[in-house]
Amino acid sequence: MYIYPDNLRAKATFWLWQLKDIGIISVCGLVSILALTQTDFWPPVVLTGVYAVLTIRIEDTSIMDFIRYACRYFLTRQYFEWRI
Repeated sequence: MYIYPDNLRAKATFWLWQLKDIGIISVCGLVSILALTQTDFWPPVVLTGVYAVLTIRIEDTSIMDFIRYACRYFLTRQYFEWRI
């Protein structure tokens, strides 16, 4: 017996992340732990944690998508007309 997902075109997810994000988080996590243990350098660990939180997907959207859409709207799609 096979169980198919509702949407066959949806991207593969694992827990709360897409598989692409899991790969990025795991590689960055390894590099961050290496940097932390060898040089006591904390910023890579913090950046990896921030990326992991921003890419959590709930109902097929993430905070990173919302930030990307907001930046696109406010920075590139807006038209400002300045009158003197």
